[in-house]
Amino acid sequence: MGKINGCLKCIFIFFNSLFAIIGSLLIFAAVKATGMSLRVSSFGGPGLGWFWVFAISILSISCLGIYAASKEHMLILKIFAGFMVAGFIIMMIFGIILVVGKNKMRHILLEATPEETEAYMKEEVVVTMLDSLQETAHCCGLVSARDWGSNIPSSCHCDSYSYSCTSKPQFSAGPKSVYEQGCGQTIYSFVEMPLKVMTGIVFGFASTALLGLLLSFLMIRQLKRHDAFGETPMTMKGY
Repeated sequence: MGKINGCLKCIFIFFNSLFAIIGSLLIFAAVKATGMSLRVSSFGGPGLGWFWVFAISILSISCLGIYAASKEHMLILKIFAGFMVAGFIIMMIFGIILVVGKNKMRHILLEATPEETEAYMKEEVVVTMLDSLQETAHCCGLVSARDWGSNIPSSCHCDSYSYSCTSKPQFSAGPKSVYEQGCGQTIYSFVEMPLKVMTGIVFGFASTALLGLLLSFLMIRQLKRHDAFGETPMTMKGY
């Protein structure tokens, strides 16, 4: 008979196996999202560096927990418990970074001052992305057509009654009629939901880390009792 209660061990291994699968899926998602992250980071949003660390940590720590429980190894269980404490702190920090990044993006894309917009329009990656987005998303500039200054690109040209058009700003070259809406709202609607989901996942994992810490402490306690007194594992009663 093992030193740790069989039911407790099965629950612990099951949840760690589940999180190992989730960690693998997060790594796959990080690979797919790398291209979008390069664009989002141009507006001050969080990049994928922390997401990669998070995904790999979930997979590695879950595998460590499975090994520790199956081998009933006290030292590795203590290491796992330490990772749970560190993981809780790191995930809380990462969640705060996501919230701050989301609010910063909202300010830049929807509430930026002309001075702030002018600074971002000097970035080549921003200009290239806007120019390719404007014609398909039917928008112009980051907040408005004025963001382009004195030279408005042809992709801002608006000649459809289905969309709001307005006259080009005074003293500027380019199409006479341009899209009234800026592209900031379109870009923000693209990234808002993924950021909300990621934030929920991170804070959810923080709560799960506390549960993992509790289970690992219970198993460590059972190992200590067995080594000290040679007791059999406690049976888990059902009520």
